[in-house]
Amino acid sequence: MDDTTGHDHPFHAGERAVQQRLGVADRMLGVGQRVVRTHLPQQHRTFFAQLPFVLVGSVDAQQRPWASVLVGEPGFIQSPDDRSLRFAAGPVPGDPLAEGLTPGAPLGLLGIELHTRRRNRVNGHVSEVSDHSFAVAVEQTVGNCPQYIQGRDMEWVRAAGDLQPRRREALTVLDAPARALIAQADTLFIASHAPGAGADVSHRGGRAGFVHIEDEHTFVVPDFLGNFMFMTLGNLAVNPRAGVLFIDFDTGDLLTLTGRAEVVWEGELLNTIAAFKGAQRAWRFQVDAGWRLHEALPLRWRFRDWSPQSQNTGTWDEAAASAAPDGLATPRPPGR
Repeated sequence: MDDTTGHDHPFHAGERAVQQRLGVADRMLGVGQRVVRTHLPQQHRTFFAQLPFVLVGSVDAQQRPWASVLVGEPGFIQSPDDRSLRFAAGPVPGDPLAEGLTPGAPLGLLGIELHTRRRNRVNGHVSEVSDHSFAVAVEQTVGNCPQYIQGRDMEWVRAAGDLQPRRREALTVLDAPARALIAQADTLFIASHAPGAGADVSHRGGRAGFVHIEDEHTFVVPDFLGNFMFMTLGNLAVNPRAGVLFIDFDTGDLLTLTGRAEVVWEGELLNTIAAFKGAQRAWRFQVDAGWRLHEALPLRWRFRDWSPQSQNTGTWDEAAASAAPDGLATPRPPGR
C-alpha cells in the first residue's frame, strides 16, 4: 500500500475553519492529502513498537477529554497490521483514561521520544478491550515535526508494571503545588475531541514558564508556529472541552486536568501575544476538575538540552514589557 491518504478531505470542518480563518486552507488541503494517512507506514509501526510510553487522549462518560500516559516495557505496543495497534498495558490506577477504554470509544495517541525528538500521531477508536490490554483501530495517522520538544534522557526507577500512585488527590482548582508545577513547566500535552471526527492528543513546548497562570482556575498557553494543520485548534473550534496533562519529569508525578479551552482570537490579551516572540495566538484553559497522581510513573527523565525552536521563543515578561505603552512592565517572578 502506498503512503497516500486515500481520501479527498483529510481535515474536518473545525480544522478547515481555522485554516480558512488564517488563509492557509487551500495550501493545507494538498499537504494533508499527502501526509495525513488512513494507515500506519512501516516506520511508524516500528516506532510505536520500540516506545516505553505513549500519550493518550480519551473521553470519559461525561464526554470530558483527558490526556494520559501509558507505560510498558518496549514492545508493549504492537501493530499486527497497518490499521491497528495493540497495547499490553492498562492505565495508571486512578487515571480517568480507564473510563475511556470502552469498545467504540474515540482515542488519540501520540508516540514521542524525548531523546530523539521523534513523534507520530494516531487517531482512531477502541476496537477491543480485555484484562490489561486493548486494541485501537487506526483511522488517521500523521508524522509530526520535532519542534519545541526539549531533549530528555529516560531511565527506569522501578518495574514497568509498578504503576500504583503513592498518593491520589482530586482537584477542582489549581492549588499551590499545581501552580508550582505549571509555572516551571516547559512541556504539556493537550487532549481534545471533535464529535464525529474523533479524539486527539498533542504536544506543546516552550521555554520554562511558557504557561501563564491567570488565577486558580485559569492559565494561558501561547500557540507557536507549527505545521498549520490545526488539529487541536480545529477540535476546539467545534468543541471547547479539553484535557491537559503536565508530567513532573523529576518525580514521576502526573497532573491531569479537564475543562474548557478557548482560542484567543481577539481582546486585550492579543496585545501581549503579539509581542510574544514566536507566538501566533494563544489559548486559555479553565479547569473544571483534575487529579494529582504522586510518583505514578516508574520513569524519570533528565533534562539534556533545549529545542532550538523553544529557545527562539519569548517569555511573558518580555512580551508584557514590549506590549506596555511605555515599553516597561512589572516583571513576573520566573517559573524556574
